[in-house]
Amino acid sequence: MPVFHTKTIESILEPVAQQVSRLVILHEEAEDGNAMPDLSRPVQAVSLAVTNLVKVGKETINSSDDKILKQDMPAALIRVEEASQLLEEASGMLGADPYSSSARKKLIEGSRGILQGTSSLLLCFDESEVRKIIQECKRVLDYLAIAEVIDTMEDLIQFLKDLSPCLSKVSREVGAREKELTHQVHSEILVRCLEQVKILAPILICSMKVYIHIVEQKGKGAEEAAENRNYLASRMSDEIQEIIRVLQLTTYDEDTSELDNLTVLKKIQNAIRNKMESAYDWLANPYALRGGVGEKALRQIVDNTYKVADRCLPQDSNAIRKMADDITTMTNALCELRQDGKGSTPQADGLARELREKLGNLEQAVQSAVKGVDKAGLQQTAHTVQGRLEQACRWLQNPGLDDKGLGQRAIALIVNEGKKVADGCAGHEKSEILQLCDEVEALSNQYSKLCNAGLGASPEGQEIARQLNQKLHELKQRIQNALVNRVVEDFMDVSTPLKQFTEAVNVPEGTPGREQNFNQKSNNLQAFSNRASKTSRMVAAGGSGGNKKIAEVLLSSAAQIDSLTPQLISAGKIRLNYPTSKAAEEHLNNLKQQYADTILRMRTLCDQATDPSDFIKTSEGQMQKYAFLCEDAITNKQPQKMVNNTSNIARLVNRILLVAKQEADNSEDPEFTAKLNAAANRLEKALPAMVQDAKIVATNIGDPAAASAWRESNKNLLGAVRDVRGAIVQTPVIPSPPDMSALQLKDERAPPRPPLPREGVPPVRPPPPETDDEDEVFRAMPHANQSILTAARGLHQEVRQWSSKDNEIIAAAKRMAILMARLSELVRADSKGSKRELIATAKQIAEASEDVTRLAKELARQCTDRRIRTNLLQVCERIPTIGTQLKILSTVKATMLGAQGSDEDREATEMLVGNAQNLMQSVKETVRAAEGASIKIRSDQTNHRLRWVRRQPWYQY
Repeated sequence: MPVFHTKTIESILEPVAQQVSRLVILHEEAEDGNAMPDLSRPVQAVSLAVTNLVKVGKETINSSDDKILKQDMPAALIRVEEASQLLEEASGMLGADPYSSSARKKLIEGSRGILQGTSSLLLCFDESEVRKIIQECKRVLDYLAIAEVIDTMEDLIQFLKDLSPCLSKVSREVGAREKELTHQVHSEILVRCLEQVKILAPILICSMKVYIHIVEQKGKGAEEAAENRNYLASRMSDEIQEIIRVLQLTTYDEDTSELDNLTVLKKIQNAIRNKMESAYDWLANPYALRGGVGEKALRQIVDNTYKVADRCLPQDSNAIRKMADDITTMTNALCELRQDGKGSTPQADGLARELREKLGNLEQAVQSAVKGVDKAGLQQTAHTVQGRLEQACRWLQNPGLDDKGLGQRAIALIVNEGKKVADGCAGHEKSEILQLCDEVEALSNQYSKLCNAGLGASPEGQEIARQLNQKLHELKQRIQNALVNRVVEDFMDVSTPLKQFTEAVNVPEGTPGREQNFNQKSNNLQAFSNRASKTSRMVAAGGSGGNKKIAEVLLSSAAQIDSLTPQLISAGKIRLNYPTSKAAEEHLNNLKQQYADTILRMRTLCDQATDPSDFIKTSEGQMQKYAFLCEDAITNKQPQKMVNNTSNIARLVNRILLVAKQEADNSEDPEFTAKLNAAANRLEKALPAMVQDAKIVATNIGDPAAASAWRESNKNLLGAVRDVRGAIVQTPVIPSPPDMSALQLKDERAPPRPPLPREGVPPVRPPPPETDDEDEVFRAMPHANQSILTAARGLHQEVRQWSSKDNEIIAAAKRMAILMARLSELVRADSKGSKRELIATAKQIAEASEDVTRLAKELARQCTDRRIRTNLLQVCERIPTIGTQLKILSTVKATMLGAQGSDEDREATEMLVGNAQNLMQSVKETVRAAEGASIKIRSDQTNHRLRWVRRQPWYQY
């Protein structure tokens, strides 16, 4: 079946599909009694092209060392040659009899063979090119695997000489490959992984240098240095393995995410597979000692299988855990035998042989478990509170629809998230969130029982659904408010913990309490990292506004901070022990830079995920709290307390200024930017005055005049904060009513009175209200096997809440939903003319998708918000590619005349369904992004704005 993961393959297949679709149309026209035209010239051209293609293919086979290519490509060449022969035979038969049905049948079979054979050839060659890149990636992995056995400078120099050209080649080839991919998500992952590899490579070399210096001096800290080196080598290996995984992907589902359970399972499975060879090598070597590369690979396999067990179906989970436990026990026993010099004894040999067998069985069990999750077909719950809320609302609105427990699972996850957030709160806020969680849980259980009894649509069921809907929205709001508080508090000061840790590292030798001070600052840094990563995870789930990309990067950054902080502390300890070592200092600085960059990225993303107005309002509340504590310090004459709380106020003001700058830099609206910058400048000037007055109070805590001056300057500071918030909110200015006092009626004749209605003549009918006749198509719920119709209905449900009047994007999206519903019928139909209409409908959908993209890009050019504009362009740029693929796949499906029900036909249908789902999802995301972009339009474009008018209140959908 055709795949379109590269621009080259798509550009070759599209014109082929156009010609094939023309032949299908001619075939159906002939069924109406029309004579087939003379096809000898186009068929002759196809034959010449096929001959050339086969010649090039055979030359490629002969010159290649790729065994898989040599095995797979001949079958594709034969398919193309046979298809070309069928076309020639059909052309000859039609020349003799333009009405021949057998000739038309051969024509369709030949067309199908040309399209699918060409696709297979292209895929064979492309996979071969990918294998070459993967081979280079595996060479890098092989070098990284031996990093831990290098313990001399000579070996390190040789290691660097060997690794550098491999890394350069991987960087060059992966960089070229990502530009060729049609799936933007895959391209972004490759770019991100490649960038990390480039950053980590010099840090790894530096860590190896530190380890070698310590080993050569026989000093302390070798264990920490080895751990640093292994950590960095492991991180580089993980990035390379992710590159390998993504290079092999040929399809992408727009609904999936790096957070999906199935995607995570496949990543873990890939990691297990990549470690197997090292583990088998270790088991085969009776003299391999404990702690080597192979043993570590085996241990990592077991750790990963436990992760699989946590995520797979219950029946698979238990078996995997049992096998992993057995392997751990046996591995420990084998390690002890080898450590005692008994690795070559019959007992150890039998244990190693049994372990190899169990390891193979474990790999099979993991593969089966991943397939089980895939086949279970359970729809994934969303990754954010907003997405889960939408899933829950769909369940509440459609009690008769069997969603396989999705709605209730979504509610359970919202409740779980609420309880996590409540743990970080205090006092009445914590108890209120927990009480709300309990109420939601109880209502969900009641509603589920009613639905199971078929009473979900009863008055009692609808009342519970209404209450549950209300409580869910209230819980979501409470979660978001609590998260804003956490973002404000936990990221108030991100530099001090690292700064104090660095100062503790640099304390001169011989200073009393040097070690204790280092431990204290290390603990402070670890505690700060724990808070920051926990908050980031909560924001990813509850406060990212449904933005998958922000959620994914936040979770990735949190995991990186969790693993990086202990390594940074170890590097600091090495530097503490070797204060004169330049290598230790360079290594510490490398890890510090990594840590600082990651923390700043987390803070920036948390800020982006938080409404700036809410952020400033919460910060203002925190400032008032610290001001109250300052008052308490004045009353109790505690100057240090005054200094500490003033510092916290200053930090909050700096955070507000940072958010204000981010908002100003993000906007291209000159009026908004000028107003915001002016307010920020006033706040910036008010801060030094307050700090200066606070210092005077602290130096003379009993002076009432100083305290009064501080109160006044603090009041001005809070007023400046409110001004910044007012500048960001952008409340629309309501024009004042016109002055009617000067209005005078002149003595002029009134207009003539209209004639009275005549009897028997009906009044003119008023214009009909805006309605959707197409609603009838989607009124009934699609069946489980109508996946394309379900996707079309999902898009229609999204856009029908908006009026299409004066909104071309909504009009085009509605048209696409209707056309896709028609395509759903045609895919299942086998009536006369259906294939011709299938091709025509797919073409219309592709044209409508180009309209949506064009309109979205026009809107993006007018949008003054850079983040919103970038998001809109990213989501809409996927649409034309998917639309083109839809045309090709529809043509493939249309060529299945006489092959209905075959494996090829089923595969073609599955690919068409997946493509349709991706297209509808992309358009849905584009509509949502377009609505957000329409709010911030350039002032000189007001006459061309799309009008977003809700046809009904949101709660009726």
